[in-house]
Amino acid sequence: MCGISPGRVCPRGAKNLGGLAARSLALGAALFAVLGPLSSLVIWSLAERWNWPSPLPQVMGMRYWSRMLTGDFLIPLQRGVTIALIVTVLALLFSIPLGYALARLQFRGRTLILLAFLVPQAFPQLPIFASATREFYRFGLAGTMPGVVMIHLVGALVFAVWTMTAVFRSIPLHLEEAAMNLGASLTRAFVSVSLPLAVPGVVASALLVFLYSLDEFTGTLLIGAPFITTLPVYMYTASVGYELQIASVTALVLMVPGAVLLFLLERFLKAEYLAFFGQL
Repeated sequence: MCGISPGRVCPRGAKNLGGLAARSLALGAALFAVLGPLSSLVIWSLAERWNWPSPLPQVMGMRYWSRMLTGDFLIPLQRGVTIALIVTVLALLFSIPLGYALARLQFRGRTLILLAFLVPQAFPQLPIFASATREFYRFGLAGTMPGVVMIHLVGALVFAVWTMTAVFRSIPLHLEEAAMNLGASLTRAFVSVSLPLAVPGVVASALLVFLYSLDEFTGTLLIGAPFITTLPVYMYTASVGYELQIASVTALVLMVPGAVLLFLLERFLKAEYLAFFGQL
């Protein structure tokens, strides 16, 4: 074989064929890792009767998909979207001015403030949210919409603050200085120069926060259940009750906004924003 005997050189075609085979194998493995679980969800969502040891369902249909049109499914969906919208608006109202201040001002403790927002993501969420549950019950926020919104904000502000800080860092400071040299105040320069240039970053931050809140499970289960139920909690209760068809339908529905929002995120999250994440 070429490459084993000394002095023998492999033909270029053999090398290209070997590289093509390796790439095809890697692509096949990636497709299996992605489409394997997805195909299992699709089969379970269509299975109306599936008894062991049959490899495929004996009866398939759309009975469980039709339950999407009932209140049992629509209420968690509507509630989850409403909570995600509220969390997104509140996170942006907080993170835009804070991100601008962290990007433009140099003061003692600036790095600690940024690191403080990473704490909810630096440790497992279950013990953090579990320890917060006692305080939510003490102030009467457990099982309420405001309580779920607050627990979602704990994780959402990580994405919002760090993204907006990187966005404003990527905007050249001399543009604001030029506006102020023409008589604009700092607030006017921010509103008329920096904020319009940061719109793609604001949209990217909003998409990240909305997607996080829509898929958030641990905090919603500990703080909101059983009175506030979103789709992730609804999927969990269905799977615990061995309603695998309902859980599969819910999982597939949750994947749709995630895929759409990630596609939009790729259009708005510019490379220069990512470059400034390491320079905070």
